[in-house]
Amino acid sequence: MKFELSIFNFQLCILNIEIIMEEELSEENEELFERETIVCAKGQEPLRIDKFLMGRIEGATRNKIQQAIEAERVLVNEKPIKSNYKIRPEDKIVIYQTYLPESNVIVPENIPFKIVYEDDDVMVIDKEPGMVVHPGSGNPGGTLVNAVAYYLKQQNPEIEETELSRFGLVHRIDKNTSGLLVMAKTPVAMTHLAKQFFDHTVYRRYVALVWGDFEEEEGTVIAHVGRHQRYRKLFTAYPEGEYGKDAVTHYKVLERFNYVTLIECRLETGRTHQIRVHMQHIGHPLFNDETYGGDRIVKGTVFSKYKQFVENCFELCPRHALHAQQLGFIHPVTKEEMKFESELPEDMKSVIEKWRNYSAGGRK
Repeated sequence: MKFELSIFNFQLCILNIEIIMEEELSEENEELFERETIVCAKGQEPLRIDKFLMGRIEGATRNKIQQAIEAERVLVNEKPIKSNYKIRPEDKIVIYQTYLPESNVIVPENIPFKIVYEDDDVMVIDKEPGMVVHPGSGNPGGTLVNAVAYYLKQQNPEIEETELSRFGLVHRIDKNTSGLLVMAKTPVAMTHLAKQFFDHTVYRRYVALVWGDFEEEEGTVIAHVGRHQRYRKLFTAYPEGEYGKDAVTHYKVLERFNYVTLIECRLETGRTHQIRVHMQHIGHPLFNDETYGGDRIVKGTVFSKYKQFVENCFELCPRHALHAQQLGFIHPVTKEEMKFESELPEDMKSVIEKWRNYSAGGRK
């Protein structure tokens, strides 16, 4: 069994070491990176780490291994090392991998996008709803990554397209979710951001409009999230944890509109569709979420005027009402605490105001 790393393939059948599998490469993460841990045997002889890895990596060159080490994607006992470091018995070697889009070559496309912050190491982007983050099956182009590739090309015309494919995407948000995401501009920045996502220290706050009212003001949903075992394009919650990956979502009521509620959600983990699946699991699907049952009347009356009102709301916000409003992380180079906030997009503002008026008796 092999795990694909960003710069090389790593084989599990290795003598004299114990491999502890921290995470498996999976489509079930919004966090687009994984980590492999190797614990050297008690009888391990001293050996340069690049030679140690090269002897156990199929088709790898020393140059590629050294690039990974220089990018701090290889840590020993939780610290960066040099290529000439000699491994010792019981050393803990951690290798970070980052997910790459299915296409090896990203075609730059002149697509406008909004940059909230940028320096030499990171870029924070405020994504519009309807834009796919990275190329994949069914979406070979027209994505945010294609747009960023074009932007980088304008900054540096000499950059090779093969380099663009390695641009540092460390997490993603759904096509129809709007809001903030961070991208790394250097290998070292990508490694440090990946570690923060892996350790669940990145602050992510979403705002969502969901069906139904809540008895409590706040709560926590703890349920594994994994692919539906029958309908493979869907994800579902597994409260007993027998399938999928652990997922934790904290929520808090912001405003109540009788039949729908405006809430904030704070993520501890980053599973694909996590908020949408967790909210459906507790009986509060996101408003107009066609995938998880929110694109119909879930709560309310049977009167035709109410039905027309809801349909008008669906037209105002023709996607699931979810916005990645706040994002916080430690800058990978300066170590400064960074925090960003994105204003609610117009479609969500409009539908929230319409429900506010309705619940207050305005019936608009």
